[in-house]
Amino acid sequence: MSSAFRIPSLARLSIAAAWLAAMALQPASAQPLPARNGFPSQPVKFVSPFPPGGGNDATARLVTTRLPEIMGQAAVVDNRGGAGGNIGAKSVAEAKPDGYTVLTSQVSIMAVNPSLYSAPGFDPIKNFVPITQINAAPLALVVEANSPYKTFADLATRAKASPGKLTYATPGNGTLSHLVGVVLQKDSGVDMTHVPYKGAGPALTDLLGGQVDVLVTSTSSVAGMVQNGKLRVLAVTSPRRIGVFAKAPTLEELGYANARFEDWYGFFAPAGTPPERVAYLNEAIVRTLRLPEVTKLVNDGGSEVVANTPEAFAAQLRQDIDRWSRIVKLSGAKAD
Repeated sequence: MSSAFRIPSLARLSIAAAWLAAMALQPASAQPLPARNGFPSQPVKFVSPFPPGGGNDATARLVTTRLPEIMGQAAVVDNRGGAGGNIGAKSVAEAKPDGYTVLTSQVSIMAVNPSLYSAPGFDPIKNFVPITQINAAPLALVVEANSPYKTFADLATRAKASPGKLTYATPGNGTLSHLVGVVLQKDSGVDMTHVPYKGAGPALTDLLGGQVDVLVTSTSSVAGMVQNGKLRVLAVTSPRRIGVFAKAPTLEELGYANARFEDWYGFFAPAGTPPERVAYLNEAIVRTLRLPEVTKLVNDGGSEVVANTPEAFAAQLRQDIDRWSRIVKLSGAKAD
C-alpha cells in the first residue's frame, strides 16, 4: 500500500433521496429567532469544500434549506472543492470574521488534513471557531448484494490468505475510509489494495459494477442502497449505528482492536467572529437540526444529530486531532 497520498475526499449523501424524503414529510413549523444587534442583516454563505453531490454539500443543504425560516435571511451554499477540502477551508479561514461566512467541514479536513499535508493552508484550532457539530456516524464496509463475501469474516479470511489481491474503494486518499484500511492492515493483517476515488459517488458506481471488492465510506453515502437491497453491510466502525445499520456488527465486536472510528460534519466560523454572532448561529442551526423532518433525514442517512455547544464541539475537535494525528503518523501517510 503506497504511503504517497494525494487528494482526500469524503463520502456522498444522495441529495435526490434527501429531497424526496423531505418533500414526503409534513414540515414542522420552525420557530423564528429574531436578529440580535442587527445580525443577521444579509444572507449567510456556507462554504462546502467539496463539489456538489458529495456528503459535505448535501449535509450543508439539509440545514440551509430550512435555516432561512429561523434566521429570516437566506442561507447560500458555496462549493469550493479541491485539495481534499483544504482550498475551501482556507478560504473561510481568510474570510472576514463577521458571521456571514461559515465553513461546513468534517473530521477528515479538520483532524486529519493538518497531519496529512505539510501545508494545508489553515490551522483548525487557531483559524476557526466551532459553531456546532451536526452529526456523528460510523463508517460502513459494504459489498455489492451478489458478492461472494457474505460476512466480514469471509472478506478478512480471503484478504489474509491472498494479501493485496482484494481491493477496497474509498472516497479518496487520506480519508477516514482509507485510514480504516491502513489500521486493519497494520493491526490485523487484513491486507487489501486501496483504490482511491474522487468522492464516494464514483467509488459506489465501480463497486456496483464489480470493479472493486468492497467500499469503505460514510453510512449516509450508502444507506439508500442498503435499504433497497443493492448493497450488503459487512461491518461498521462504531456502535453509534441507526436505521438500516442498526444490526450491523462493529469491527470491535468482530474482534478487531483499535478499530472504532466516527465520522462527523460540523459548522465553523473564522477566528475572530464576535462571540454573540457565533452564539446566534449556534442557536439557529441547532433549532434547524432539531426540526423533526431534518432529524429524520439525518437519521435516514445512518447518523445521529449532535447539535452541541461551541465549547463541546471544540473539545471533540481537540480529541480527534490528537487521535488522528497519531494514526496518520503510524500509517506514514502524506498528501504532498
